[in-house]
Amino acid sequence: MTAYYTQLDKTETDGIVTARFIPNEPAQGAWNPHEQHMAPASGLLARELEQFSPRDDMRIGRISFDIFGLITFGEFTITTQVIRPGRTIELVESLMQAEGKTCISARAWRMAIDDTSSIHGIEDDKVLHPEDYPEWTGIKKWPGGYIKSIEARRDNNSRAGKGIVWLNNPLAMVEGMPTSDLAHLIGMVDTANGIVPRQEGNFSWAFPNLDLQVHMHRLPEGQWLGLETTQQYGTDAVGLTSSILHDVHGPFGRSEQILTLRKMN
Repeated sequence: MTAYYTQLDKTETDGIVTARFIPNEPAQGAWNPHEQHMAPASGLLARELEQFSPRDDMRIGRISFDIFGLITFGEFTITTQVIRPGRTIELVESLMQAEGKTCISARAWRMAIDDTSSIHGIEDDKVLHPEDYPEWTGIKKWPGGYIKSIEARRDNNSRAGKGIVWLNNPLAMVEGMPTSDLAHLIGMVDTANGIVPRQEGNFSWAFPNLDLQVHMHRLPEGQWLGLETTQQYGTDAVGLTSSILHDVHGPFGRSEQILTLRKMN
């Protein structure tokens, strides 16, 4: 299989775009074989947000994903529309729905662009390029088609709770259609929650995330995603996975995932 999804059709009515898809085996999740993995699902939603009525004077600065429940591994639709139009800021929403239920809501702020090179400044440091890290097969301890699809490289200094991992995959987001760098890279960000778990060996607690927030001070480029990730658990069954996001040119943003900690049977 050469893509995570196959598009069945796409229609537009009164400014609302609706597309139908079916997931392919590489979109399969890690927690449950009957669900999609959030990573490619978020990449597909990013693709729909990016392609919806694009404007040359704006770009996406933030994408916020909320996971309503199990992301069904079956036919689904994505409906996209502007919910807050504007001249300098614009909010676009995509809803993934299956079997009559919303699986994921995604909202993107599009923001007016201008030349701010005279005041440019980034505090996050660059990390080494992916070729400078060894291949990491440890990620394959996670099951599912999505994990099988990715290549990983990891800093040897990584440990439980903190580390650096680079990811890539050879697949298109949608069969027979080009994949932008944004969709390709956003389509791997959710993996951050599984690369430096605080628990080693067999997990006594599950830690699925309920959301994914991605903020970008510039648009990413290339095929490799670098995750400089920290995972933290609170004392009342709530955790947080935080990442500085890198491409091969350096840091481009940050992501956060709120975790619900659940005792394993």
